[in-house]
Amino acid sequence: MSGNAAAKDGRTVGRPEAGGRRVTGLVVYPFKSARGVPVSAWRVDEAGLIDDRRWMVVDDEGAFVSQRTHPGMALLDVHLDDGTVEVVAPGMTDPLRLDRAPRDPAGHASVRVWFSDRYMVDIGDTAARWMSEALGRACRVVEAVRPPDHPLLADDGRVRAGFADASPALVVSVASLDHLNRRLDVPLPMTRFRPNVVVEGFGPHEEDAWGSPRIGEVPTRGGRPCPRCAITLVDPATGEKGLEPLRTLATYRRNDRGEVDFGVNVSFAAPGTLHVGDAVVD
Repeated sequence: MSGNAAAKDGRTVGRPEAGGRRVTGLVVYPFKSARGVPVSAWRVDEAGLIDDRRWMVVDDEGAFVSQRTHPGMALLDVHLDDGTVEVVAPGMTDPLRLDRAPRDPAGHASVRVWFSDRYMVDIGDTAARWMSEALGRACRVVEAVRPPDHPLLADDGRVRAGFADASPALVVSVASLDHLNRRLDVPLPMTRFRPNVVVEGFGPHEEDAWGSPRIGEVPTRGGRPCPRCAITLVDPATGEKGLEPLRTLATYRRNDRGEVDFGVNVSFAAPGTLHVGDAVVD
């Protein structure tokens, strides 16, 4: 088997024909579980794309809130300019505007994101009132701050600065989505999978074996397939939850732990700037 061929279990065998492995999309997600912001170029550091998952909603007990429990967060639209991040929600007359300048970590607290604690500060009652009204539940907005006494990543490569679930960035290939969509009655857009970096020139799921290529000027390292959760079931256009794509992916993308993989988690070995059109070079 050669070229772009894939094994029956959806794992790629062989390599695509020579020619353009490159970035076709970049997306930053300033608010965890809100809509992403497509960009043409973006700075990265060890912890991922700058400002990615920098803000997050927590409930009145301090637990983080996401589309897993509140699918309506998919309708929070986010805009960035040089100085602010703006969040727009259905039914809200005015947007929530927040300063993008780094916050002083003095007085920071910690919040648990899955299995690790992250440093954060509560950004106040105005944001809390706005988000509580937008989501129809009591909640607060918190902002990540850099760990004052720890590195940005843990020894296993998991994020310690910011609110990403685990790894600094998610890469998905166009061919992987095409491979899935050929199996679905209704094709899904790439936005359903919330990647930071979209690439072409790979075979279906060939990004599983990412290795340590460079993306333009930026060296990467340590790719590992990303197990997918119920957020992929939420339609980002409507906020409604269905059965796909996990039902179909489970037929050919289960890993040894019984999880369903789609895309690959990567980290960046040095700071730099990613651009749409950057070559991905081994």
